[in-house]
Amino acid sequence: MQNKFSKLFIAFSILLTLNSCEVIGGIFKAGMGVGIFIVIAVIAVILFIISRFFKKD
Repeated sequence: MQNKFSKLFIAFSILLTLNSCEVIGGIFKAGMGVGIFIVIAVIAVILFIISRFFKKD
């Protein structure tokens, strides 16, 4: 009985660990996407300000 419980506990622990790693990976992928979007937005704002500063009217 103890042997079956040990195997079940190890298998359950491995399943929980693998699922949590997938969740963490998804969070980091989403964070990377948001970070790239923010960097592109900041560069666009800087280019807009520079173009308005050097605009000849």
